[in-house]
Amino acid sequence: MSDAPLFPPTAPPARPVSPGLYLVATPIGNLRDMTLRALDVLAAADLVLAEDTRVTAKLLTAYGLKAKLERCDDHASARAAEIAVERLKAGEVVALVSDAGTPLVSDPGYVVARAAVAGGLPVHPVPGPSSLLAALCIGGLPADRILFAGFLPPKSGARRTALEELRTGRHTLVFFESGPRLRDSLADMAQVLGPRPAAVARELTKLYEECVRGTLAELAVDPRLDAPKGEIVVVVGPGEAETASAADAD
Repeated sequence: MSDAPLFPPTAPPARPVSPGLYLVATPIGNLRDMTLRALDVLAAADLVLAEDTRVTAKLLTAYGLKAKLERCDDHASARAAEIAVERLKAGEVVALVSDAGTPLVSDPGYVVARAAVAGGLPVHPVPGPSSLLAALCIGGLPADRILFAGFLPPKSGARRTALEELRTGRHTLVFFESGPRLRDSLADMAQVLGPRPAAVARELTKLYEECVRGTLAELAVDPRLDAPKGEIVVVVGPGEAETASAADAD
């Protein structure tokens, strides 16, 4: 990425950004998905807490922005929370971002938000891109009742135990997964959850965006999912019994 901004700011903020902690959603792939309000907040921020400061620095450069960055990953979230609370008490604007998408969703930023809330400090959402919601929208599965389960355990035994706890719920399940573990996870899902419809979405909003649909057993052996790259979201519909019960209730 060059130093020249791809999307330079074109308009002043609609109103001044007041002091507080802002949880700012950023693009999950397509840079044109950044919201105008997110740009306003990032431009006004006295401090930006970032999961990976290198990733966020490149993102800010794309929009012609500069900011004071502090790391907020799994190893630095406690320290980031202390810094954020100190800055917020001083009346500053602090923005919190993840590497991509909406902060706090399977993300260490929760520690910062919790500290701000506990301190009675203002916390504001700046909604925008979310891979969870994007996958749910295109999966073609019921979206009226969902349960987001994040990442399943990496080992099969623990993964199956976690899936057993989710098996009887009458809702659509949403998981994050990595490419190397996808096959094994789908196989465990098929064995524990049964013949449910599902969708595997990857590279959302990017050039090679793809959503593969089928039953869990079909997806576990689908050649299109051989060594998939990029961020992956798995959406699993409710089982036949649960679906029938919901239909009877209508």
